[in-house]
Amino acid sequence: MNKDQVKGVAKDISGKVQEKVGQLIGSKEQQAKGLGKQIAGKAEKAFGDAKEVIKDSNKSS
Repeated sequence: MNKDQVKGVAKDISGKVQEKVGQLIGSKEQQAKGLGKQIAGKAEKAFGDAKEVIKDSNKSS
């Protein structure tokens, strides 16, 4: 696992927590911010996944 994957997962989890807190306190703004963090986290993890695939394919070449 590379740093982009770790940061992406952490951001996704943080976003889920923020979304749930927003639901509990009735804040649509916090829910939206949480969803945004989740999307950014998933994108960052996907970027890290792609880097791993490229790194692994270079090793086998």
